[in-house]
Amino acid sequence: MSNPSFVLQKVNEVSFEDRPVPEIKDPHYVKIAVKKTGICGSDVHYYTHGAIGDFVVKAPMVLGHESAGVIVEVGSEVKNLKVGDRVAMEPGVPSRYSDEYKSGRYNLCPCMAFAATPPYDGTLAKYYLLPEDYCVKLPDHVSLDEGALVEPLAVGVHSSKLADVRPGSKVAVFGAGPVGLLITAVASAFGASSVTVIDIVQNRLDLAKELGATHTVLASIKDTSDETAKKVVAATGAQPDIVLDASGAESSINAAISAIKPGGTYVQVGMGKPNVNFPIANVIGKELTIKGSFRYGYGDYPLAVELISSGKVNVKKLISHTVKFEEAKEAFELVMSGKAVKVIIDGPQ
Repeated sequence: MSNPSFVLQKVNEVSFEDRPVPEIKDPHYVKIAVKKTGICGSDVHYYTHGAIGDFVVKAPMVLGHESAGVIVEVGSEVKNLKVGDRVAMEPGVPSRYSDEYKSGRYNLCPCMAFAATPPYDGTLAKYYLLPEDYCVKLPDHVSLDEGALVEPLAVGVHSSKLADVRPGSKVAVFGAGPVGLLITAVASAFGASSVTVIDIVQNRLDLAKELGATHTVLASIKDTSDETAKKVVAATGAQPDIVLDASGAESSINAAISAIKPGGTYVQVGMGKPNVNFPIANVIGKELTIKGSFRYGYGDYPLAVELISSGKVNVKKLISHTVKFEEAKEAFELVMSGKAVKVIIDGPQ
């Protein structure tokens, strides 16, 4: 039995390797044959820069963490999964002993073992191990392609929960990349009365409309933050009471704080420069609630699956390209070119 894997050797250098087939040593774990994997911005960043913050690639690392697959082996204590089950794979396993885990905020665990985050290998391999409670079974009518997109959708679920999006909320989303588009879809599914999406690329805004945006704003890099904020308010006739930034761009952050209604909630989802000029006077004067959003937590993966299963969120609209495992390098280059929304890598077979 072989385990072909797509490995980042160092910055801008990748290769295919036959890694050892992982063996179940914990009776609560399952072995998954990975069938579909999406490419995330963090995968690309490790590929091109070799580091994200304090996480530095110091040894060859298998890429990938947005995956779905089929169970091929189960540990002796596994209760709720069986061989043949199709699952979405939650790629971060915390320490079961940390305060963060015990307090229900396991995504903040300092000992998190997260796929394709140094020093841990990712899921772009034939086989991968996970605890059974970090696998979410897919209903029969939900495809494995959709299962791979549960991971970024869970980011949208988590950030929308933090923002307390509810029926009647007036929401604005800055940035219409994959995560911004999925936040848009979740906010709509949560019952927001308006969801305004802001971006500098028209075709991304067109896709946002298909995913639940009620209004879109085509911004320009020439606009000041206040000019962008005025466009946002003009689009709906009211200031949004919730703003989520999925861009990480300093200009978007400033425009968002300018646009938001006094007393509103601002959630930072996108990651840009480590430090930006931040309009603190506006935050104070408007008495805003500011939150950061990091990955996903308890219940977010199952809810993401339910949103897909019920038809409330159509993640298939994001899939612009599907490629074979053997074309993984070309898939990354496609994402880096900006010509793809979401690329799904098949296999390996």
